Amino acid sequence: MSASQLPAKSKVEAAPIAQFQRIRSPRAFDEIAAQIRTELSTGRLAVGNRLPSERALSEQFGVSRNTLREALRSLEHAGLIRLQKGARGGAFISQHSGEAIATGLMDMYHVGTIQPAQLTEARIWLESVVVREACRRATAVDIDMLNRNIDEAQDARRRGDFAGRAERHIEFHRMLARLTDNPIMVIVMNGVLDVLTHFVQRIGEYDNSFVLPSRRRFMEHFTAGDAEAAVAEMEACLKRLQRSYMSRIQAAEGVSATKAAPRGRRAPPATQR
Repeated sequence: MSASQLPAKSKVEAAPIAQFQRIRSPRAFDEIAAQIRTELSTGRLAVGNRLPSERALSEQFGVSRNTLREALRSLEHAGLIRLQKGARGGAFISQHSGEAIATGLMDMYHVGTIQPAQLTEARIWLESVVVREACRRATAVDIDMLNRNIDEAQDARRRGDFAGRAERHIEFHRMLARLTDNPIMVIVMNGVLDVLTHFVQRIGEYDNSFVLPSRRRFMEHFTAGDAEAAVAEMEACLKRLQRSYMSRIQAAEGVSATKAAPRGRRAPPATQR
């Protein structure tokens, strides 16, 4: 965040009415985080407030500075505070962006808790809700924006730019999520789409020539305000993509299994009698 984007001076001073208690729990960093969340819920802390200095906070909580720093880092990873260095630095209450949710989903995917079939299935379910609400709220300006995205994806296809085309396709879904005007849907969809982007990059280039014609049909229904027809078109396209993804994964796993399998030993010759 640039200096021009910092909150006004009155917003960055330490909140004098925040009421922190000394820590008695063996998991001190958890209790520190819980107390800061409580101060937010009561309104004694607000977005943009700067927390007291490390020295002041460690004295209020009755913990070492190392323990305090561990708690602040956990809150930073959760997106609740922003740690800034320099003369105007400190720990600031930040506007939660949902990055923790996206990071959590990505971690679950990397460790195998979320499987590709579950990822693509959840994406289909969420998309149905998003399309219905976006269709109800979309303006003429929004529709033009979606159509421009399709045109850009078409241009990328003509240039043979698979990465650019995939990026525009993913952005199309992010745009639909924003049209719901619901931060929960935006955060959840962005998290799912971040994981999906990583998944698609791992798969590599594939033929999805059916997507653009489907997008055009989708926009006809969407522009007409026919949410059910738009949902049906979107689901048909996403399910076809899902089948393509799964077949490519299965093919890749089959090749890997074949290469990794040890050669079988030849049976010994039959004993001559």
